[in-house]
Amino acid sequence: MKMNDAIPFLDLITPHQELKEQLCNVFTAALEKGAFVGGAMVEEFERDFALFSGATYCIGVANGTDALRFAIMAAGIKKDTLVITVPNTFIATTEAISQAGATPVFVDVNERTYNMDPCKLREYLEQQCEADPGSGEIIDRFRMKPVSAIIPVHLYGQMADMDAIMENAAAYGLPVIEDACQAHGAQYFSRARGEWQKAGSIGRAAAFSFYPGKNLGACGEGGAVTTNDPEIAQKIRMLRDHGQARKYYHEVEGYNGRLDAIQAGLLRVKLRHLAEWNERRRDAAQWYFELLNDAGLEGLALGEPAWSNGVYHLFVVRVENREELMRRLASENIGTAIHYPVPLHLQQAYRHLGYQVGDFPVAEAAAPEILSLPMFPQLGRDQQERVVNAIRRLMSPGEEVIAREMWAHA
Repeated sequence: MKMNDAIPFLDLITPHQELKEQLCNVFTAALEKGAFVGGAMVEEFERDFALFSGATYCIGVANGTDALRFAIMAAGIKKDTLVITVPNTFIATTEAISQAGATPVFVDVNERTYNMDPCKLREYLEQQCEADPGSGEIIDRFRMKPVSAIIPVHLYGQMADMDAIMENAAAYGLPVIEDACQAHGAQYFSRARGEWQKAGSIGRAAAFSFYPGKNLGACGEGGAVTTNDPEIAQKIRMLRDHGQARKYYHEVEGYNGRLDAIQAGLLRVKLRHLAEWNERRRDAAQWYFELLNDAGLEGLALGEPAWSNGVYHLFVVRVENREELMRRLASENIGTAIHYPVPLHLQQAYRHLGYQVGDFPVAEAAAPEILSLPMFPQLGRDQQERVVNAIRRLMSPGEEVIAREMWAHA
């Protein structure tokens, strides 16, 4: 690699070149069989991804937003209710809630994991909600609406603290739906169960996105729901296909949200490599940690808690003067990205919810300072050394770094 060669934030070319023959064979098979919607390719992928995720069922859908929306609807979340989630996520999380007829309500994130803070969740349920003596529903006293579900987001490929979230959910009789769109293959060590659990196997249902940049990405759009509940699985199969259990017999009004057969076939090819790709991401993350430590920048990176076996969809650092650092790295042909610059409660789209600056201080403090460095399975150590050397060289001696504990994985 030449020193002036570009280091992309994400490499979508190399893995497809490596698998080109296998991927092209999927397309050829679809052309020969004329199978483009549903059928064996979709069913085979659903079976394999369910097994990979440790879930009983997988239902392929058109994209990750459909996956979350259908999971919400199939879990029986009623219209005009509140669904608890976090403000530092992509808007698809809350779009799915709103489009299912519910309203998002936020709780802040943990300042060390950037995932849903179970203490803030408990605080919201205890201080802002009460049980209706007649129906038993949990009512938000200020909004005068029932709370119907909790959606934690496994951000950056790291698992939220699911034991504590599930404990809170059980105490208030609320279903949990995992937003696992960045967490294909991530694992959580359940202290309650004494075992590792996969993202997508813990809540009532879970949503995955196969957008091309994900750890498991389609060559276009795609998504899936995983669940252990056969009733939810059957409802989603109908919702994705115009509400029909069999052709032209519509039990409910549904959607056109099916996963294309070709995309399913391509995803099945890639799925065989996902465990290896995830491990290479973990190796790259560990090398980043070592390089940053050697450079005296050990407080720069967001680490991983002992109970999470993350898959590093993103490798995130936190600095002040982020835009300046981004600009300098770009001048050295090093790609970076921001996930996400404005918390959802402060977005214009949700102004009607009535949130203000200061409502969620952890998410608000992180938003202007987080920066995602290059991360993909084919990332070379020499490329990572160049990234870290550039950061060390470009950060002025007096520039403050927002320190975060770098946790060792247990």
